[in-house]
Amino acid sequence: MTHPIESFPLQIPQAQLDDLAQRLAQIRWPDPETVSDNSQGPKLERLRALVEHWRNGYDWRATEAQLNQWNSSRTEIDGLGIHFLHIRSPHPDALPLLMTHGWPGSILEFRAMVGPLTDPTAHGGDASDAFHLVIPALPGFGFSDKPRSPGWGVGKTASAWAQLMDRLGYGQRWAAQGGDWGAAVTTALGHMRPPGLIGIHLNMVMYQPTEDEIAQATPEEQRMLADAQRYERELSGYMKVQSTRPQSIGFSLADSPVGLAAWIYALFQDASDSGAKPERVIEVDALIDDIMLYWLPNAGPSSVRFYWEGMREMQQQGPARAIPIPAGVSMFPGELLRLSRRWAEARFDDLRFFAEAEHGGHFAALENPTTLTEHVRETFRLLR
Repeated sequence: MTHPIESFPLQIPQAQLDDLAQRLAQIRWPDPETVSDNSQGPKLERLRALVEHWRNGYDWRATEAQLNQWNSSRTEIDGLGIHFLHIRSPHPDALPLLMTHGWPGSILEFRAMVGPLTDPTAHGGDASDAFHLVIPALPGFGFSDKPRSPGWGVGKTASAWAQLMDRLGYGQRWAAQGGDWGAAVTTALGHMRPPGLIGIHLNMVMYQPTEDEIAQATPEEQRMLADAQRYERELSGYMKVQSTRPQSIGFSLADSPVGLAAWIYALFQDASDSGAKPERVIEVDALIDDIMLYWLPNAGPSSVRFYWEGMREMQQQGPARAIPIPAGVSMFPGELLRLSRRWAEARFDDLRFFAEAEHGGHFAALENPTTLTEHVRETFRLLR
């Protein structure tokens, strides 16, 4: 049975927003951190400022209206309801592009790229660079359904995305892009090579350096290795919890909006190219929008289980294989897991594009959407 594509306008009951307001008005704050840096996590004053804006300066209804204007849709794949944005270009020859977010991102992280990608002529570009966009929420994220049994990891998600593109009528010719878990799903698609997929673009590459690469690393590659080691040593606590005991943190993420906000804010603080002040590069409203796409559907617990699924998949995989499909890679200087062009060339059979941005970090679509947009255009310009 083929399930239909359905319109899925969002209309959050006011009672839910009133409940959130009440919870935000009754916070029991922790003691301040005992250090002057960020080594213990987000500072109390930062979260107080975020919550103050959340309570008195933020409007969910405006975000809700924007999502609905972008053709909020839903379909069922393998028994799971998938929420996605389907934004058609005004240019009929546009290339369908699947864009996949990660954690703690959301479908809204691509918001600044929507206009330039779908309607390039209105943003100083050329009609030949136009894309139809399909932006799904990962299983258990946002308003996609929550898996009720194990198995919805990277591989099954990639298979579902291929089905989604075919169901939308794009099965003859399409492309895919992603970062973070979105990069893992997009990489899996590259290995699967489903019908019609002409190429992929990644702004993060999941890899392990070889002994020879470590031994022969250039000074710049040594800095890449040092950043990866710092992430593992100092900044990966969330990943280890979510990979091994996701339900332990899940109770807090479900019950406390500030607990959820702090858990998410920590990643924006640690992984953005912002000097540990994400508000410098991402608008506060955009940060709260992201948090709301976890809070409103109670997706905090289900989203972090994606790590539990992903880590088990990785443990079962054999040696890494080169990606066989044409690909483009963008490296942003604030990304903690970076690789050089020569390391990338060893992991892609057909690397068509590689570039390093001047600024931006792990959340490239939010931090430097202009450069990421241009890199996506350049990659697929070579493949159209």
